[in-house]
Amino acid sequence: MENYSRMRIDTHVHIGGEKAGFAMTEEMVLASMEKYGIDFMLVSNGDAVEVDHEQKLIPAEFQVSQEDALRRVIAFARKHPGKIGVGVWVKPLTETVTEELEQLIAENRDIIYALKLHPFHSKISPVDERTLPYLELAKKYGLPVVSHTGTGEEDSPVYVYQAALRYPEIPFVMVHMGLGSDNQDALELLGKADNLYGDTAWVPMETTIEAIRRYGSRKMLFGSDTPIDGVDTYFCNPKGERSLYQDYFHVLPDKIDREAYEDLMWRNAVRVFRLPVEDVRR
Repeated sequence: MENYSRMRIDTHVHIGGEKAGFAMTEEMVLASMEKYGIDFMLVSNGDAVEVDHEQKLIPAEFQVSQEDALRRVIAFARKHPGKIGVGVWVKPLTETVTEELEQLIAENRDIIYALKLHPFHSKISPVDERTLPYLELAKKYGLPVVSHTGTGEEDSPVYVYQAALRYPEIPFVMVHMGLGSDNQDALELLGKADNLYGDTAWVPMETTIEAIRRYGSRKMLFGSDTPIDGVDTYFCNPKGERSLYQDYFHVLPDKIDREAYEDLMWRNAVRVFRLPVEDVRR
């Protein structure tokens, strides 16, 4: 059997997002992938943000439709088969499920692996009535749902948990495990639903170790938010301060067993998102 010990799948990568103050390009994604040995990335397009960091609605003339945002990341993935997969970033605040959106998903289901919610940049929770048509869409097409979680009114991890209870057939990922918190609320919730997972984006290594200790090695997925801090997000921030992802790459392998480490770094991604491993490895 081939040795997968060095395989890395990043389930949390972005392009776009300029209207919310981000600068994440396709070239940066590919450069980071090459430089840091990432085998596969699941990418969503931040052009679909609906509100800015101050929670103010982005003016209509600067909004990018969810369909146009999806087309851009589909084109990116088509150019790089076996390296880039698609997460569908949706806009439940200002748009709704359309025939066009569903057609894009149906026609590109071979490279689409997730539906992306951002309750902070949409200012709407995963269990809001306006979000539910998107969850029904995810259910129809067998797509896991990845959702930003933080400490705000709409993006609390508890809402992802509630959505997971409502849709037990859909895997849900609490992205960030409550960004800006001590992760304890998300940690508690992680054990309360079989279809609920967490990712490591800006999550300290110690939190992930605790999740593995409590629930086993199949509940956390490696994700990074790359390239939010530039091509070297895995190494340092723009100030040159060491990234916590260095712990995941170089410290964690000595703190958990190999099976658990491989689950975190790639196997859980394959299981949850049903990734074609043979294609990823080519």
